[in-house]
Amino acid sequence: MGFELTILGSSSATPIFNRHPTSQLLNIRDRYFLIDCGEGTLLQLLRYRIRYHRISHIFISHLHGDHYLGLVGLLSTFHLQGRTSELHLYGQQELMDIVEIQLRVSNTILRYNLIFHPVRHYTPEVILEDDEIQVRSIVLNHRVPCTGFLFIEKSRPRKLLIQKVQQKNIPISYYAKLKLGVDYVDEVGNVIPNKDLTETPPKARSYAYCSDTMYDPMLKDELKGVDLLYHEATFLHELLDRATQTYHCTALQAAQLAKDAEVSRLLIGHFSARYKELDPLLVEAQSIFKETELALEGRKFKVG
Repeated sequence: MGFELTILGSSSATPIFNRHPTSQLLNIRDRYFLIDCGEGTLLQLLRYRIRYHRISHIFISHLHGDHYLGLVGLLSTFHLQGRTSELHLYGQQELMDIVEIQLRVSNTILRYNLIFHPVRHYTPEVILEDDEIQVRSIVLNHRVPCTGFLFIEKSRPRKLLIQKVQQKNIPISYYAKLKLGVDYVDEVGNVIPNKDLTETPPKARSYAYCSDTMYDPMLKDELKGVDLLYHEATFLHELLDRATQTYHCTALQAAQLAKDAEVSRLLIGHFSARYKELDPLLVEAQSIFKETELALEGRKFKVG
């Protein structure tokens, strides 16, 4: 089953040079998760022909406009187009205040159930967990409260080698145990090793989203070994002072964190409007961490 990221927006602060404010669509086993919703996100979803009505969860990292100003428009479009399935929204408590006041003054009562999950910005916690995935918040260091998100796929059960299972006349009632890795033991005590009856499932995959933040080497433990890390890289390192003043990162710093955390791949984004060409940011990051790519809009990245 798929685990794929689509970049909808990768600009910082303002749209420029055909780059839009931050937004991403994560598809995990055909479940759609929207991460941040900057201005123009709905248009980007339409542009890339994404079936946006399948979005079931929306995660907002913080309350700077380039990360949430597209949200109410998207919620309203769901309403106008007759959505009835529930939608889960994650963010700081003040986010719901913003949504509610805009719905109230426009006299809008949503046709669907919008379920809000407040996220605490000062401590990491599990904010979503079910049989397939776990999502954890990541405490980031920005000018306003800000959280990142770590998506971790749950390990899948072992896959039955159905022909071998049937050849051994193993009862159906035992299949669930085989999927858990249990050896088969028949009525007289004969043992058939599990590895002869099942195959190992694919490795569970993970994606970490680190939105606006200063360089924080302490994050390496939380991000250890993730398959794909998105980390902001607003400036080149020659503007380190500017990055520090604005609580942002340089491409070099993002790469250093990726290296220290031993992640498999790094995506850099949230590019400053001062950069029309992005290759210098990529070159700088790759000087530290070779497996770096640019979070270019419309690009899809498979995780794992």
